[in-house]
Amino acid sequence: MASDKPSARILTQDDLNVFNESETYHVLLQFILDLREAATGRPNSFECVESETAKSILSLLDEVQHLTARHPALLNEKSRFGNAAFRDFYDDLESQLPSILRKHFPDVQGDKLIELQTYFVESFGNKTRIDYGSGHELNFICFLLCLSRLNALENTDYPAVVLHVFNRYIALMRVIQSLYWLEPAGSHGVWGLDDYHFLPFLFGAAQLSTHKYLRPRSIHDPDVLEAYSKDYMYLAAIAFINSVKTASLRWSSPMLDDISGVKSWEKVSEGMVKMYKAEVLGKVPIMQHFLFGKILPIGELPSEKQTAEEKNLTQHEGHLHAEGEWGDCCGIKVPSAIAASELSHTGELRSIRGNSIRPIPFD
Repeated sequence: MASDKPSARILTQDDLNVFNESETYHVLLQFILDLREAATGRPNSFECVESETAKSILSLLDEVQHLTARHPALLNEKSRFGNAAFRDFYDDLESQLPSILRKHFPDVQGDKLIELQTYFVESFGNKTRIDYGSGHELNFICFLLCLSRLNALENTDYPAVVLHVFNRYIALMRVIQSLYWLEPAGSHGVWGLDDYHFLPFLFGAAQLSTHKYLRPRSIHDPDVLEAYSKDYMYLAAIAFINSVKTASLRWSSPMLDDISGVKSWEKVSEGMVKMYKAEVLGKVPIMQHFLFGKILPIGELPSEKQTAEEKNLTQHEGHLHAEGEWGDCCGIKVPSAIAASELSHTGELRSIRGNSIRPIPFD
């Protein structure tokens, strides 16, 4: 079933159950746990050795950010949904990526290079829907995992991978989300943890788990956020949410508000792992888009043994759904809170192409 290019294979809960017992699942989960361990007790400024591979990934991310300058957002005064210029950026990235990857990873060739390219480009969002969510974030982890399985990354690289490389990726994604007003992938993020990301909270809680003074309730202290958000992913994520949402965390991200009542960061860290397994790796609407190739393989899945009539599949926006598995990605479109924030700016009227508009905050 494997092809040169990784492809989505999970269609049903039975498929997901098989995946959750597979070697790829356990390798993926262990990789995330290893990165979490590498982040434990260490701020982003922790001095760690950057291998040549880590430096190459950082340079690669810099090149991606340079591409955004070539594709400025289109004027779009009537919509807070995704900006169509994102598609031009995505096409440019996809076309240039093979040569860029060959430059940074000359030893990776053939099918393996195609797989790296696929996971990397898919980690920046969906071109058709102009959205982004935890499934796209997971593709970046898969890109890193593939490099690890190809022995381009060693265990000793993991502190730099999580504190420098992953953190740089998140910073880049916030630039892209802000520039192109990417919509949340699915309709539930706005009511829960975060519109776009999960792993900054998982890794970030581990960073804070040994801190002598900061506690989960500290996320409500503006002075703490200002002083420490550069050093801790969790606090940076909270600061970013506060910068684009007009309401308090109680209304914009009630789960984060609830978590702030937990006594210790260690408990938060443990809870984040359980939540990630259940709400990301354990959800068909997210994992139906997970890509399998030769580096991250899967055997034959239950739905692949069925006839077309038995599958009862529905085609939607370039992917399939089995009966009863209609995904969040196909739900009601959620406008970008970033877009609303850009339009609000202290409640003043702004002029776009000479037309005055009244900002309408969205939470």
